[in-house]
Amino acid sequence: MKKLFILLVLISVGASAQEKTFSTQEVSVNEFLDGTLYTPNIPEKTNLVILIAGSGPTNRNGNQVGMKNNSLRFLAQSLAENGISVYSYDKRLFSLLKSGDFDESKLLFDDFITDASDVVSYFRKENQYNKIIIVGHSEGSLIGMVAAKASKADGFVSIAGAGNPIDQVLEFQISQNAPFLLEQTKEVLQELKAGNMVEVKNAALLSLFRESVQPYMISWLTYNPQDEIKKLNIPVMIINGTADLQVTVSEAELLKKARPEAKYLIITDMNHVLKEVKDDTENQQSYTNPDLPVAAELIQGISDFVNTL
Repeated sequence: MKKLFILLVLISVGASAQEKTFSTQEVSVNEFLDGTLYTPNIPEKTNLVILIAGSGPTNRNGNQVGMKNNSLRFLAQSLAENGISVYSYDKRLFSLLKSGDFDESKLLFDDFITDASDVVSYFRKENQYNKIIIVGHSEGSLIGMVAAKASKADGFVSIAGAGNPIDQVLEFQISQNAPFLLEQTKEVLQELKAGNMVEVKNAALLSLFRESVQPYMISWLTYNPQDEIKKLNIPVMIINGTADLQVTVSEAELLKKARPEAKYLIITDMNHVLKEVKDDTENQQSYTNPDLPVAAELIQGISDFVNTL
C-alpha cells in the first residue's frame, strides 16, 4: 500500500506540473481568416492581443515554407502565460491558396488592413474582453497601425516596423545589396507611387516588381508609417532589436520621433524573428530554429504595456 500511495502521489505531482496555464481554440473570423485563440486559464476577463504577421507568406506562427522559427507562436504562448488572450491568424492568401482561388494580381495591401479591422470587430462583438490591442510585426506593423485607427482598437504595438514608407525601404535595401540596380528601382517605384503599372525589362528586378504584384505595391505605397502613427489617439508602444538586420533601430527611431509620447523599447541582441543572438551566424541560424525561444524582454515589455491599459 505504501508503494502504491507513493506512486499515486508522483502521478498527481506530474500531472500538476504539466498542467497548461492557457488553452487554445481554432477560430474562423470569416471565410478568409483562420487563426488560433490563446486563452489564459483564469476566471476574470482579460485583454486581447490581435497578432499580425510580417510580409510574404508568413503564417500565424511566424513561419514560412523552409523557414520555421515559431516566433509568433512562442510570443502568443508567452503572453497567454502572462494572463493575456491572443488571437494569431493566417493571412487571407492562405485560405485563397487552399481554395485554389488565389490570384496575386487581385491582392491589395488594403485587403490586409480590412482583415485586421474585421478581426477586431469580430472579437469586440464577442464582448468577452476588457480591451483589444493590435500587435503588428514587420509589415504587420503598418497594417496594424492603420487598422488600429479604423477599428478603434484600444492600443497598438509595433514590433520591427518600418518608419520609412516602403519605397524608401526598398531603395535602401537595393543600395546596400545591389547598388547597380538602384536607379532602375527608383524609376519603377516612382511610377508605381503615381499609380501606374510598369513594364519591367530587367530580369533581376522581376521577382520584386513582377506585374502581378504591382497592384499590391501601388496600394502599399500610399501609406507612410510616420504619418499613420500620428493619427492614433490610443496608447502606442514601439519595439525593435539591435540585431535586426532587416528593419534597423533607425526605423524605430523615426516612428518614435513621429510619436514622441509612445513607449519605446530597444532590445539588445534581438533580431527580426524576435530571438536573441550573439553573432551573424546565430542570427542566420535562428530563422530556421523552431526551438529557440523569443526574447524574454520582448514578452515582459508587451505584457507590461497590455496589462496596464
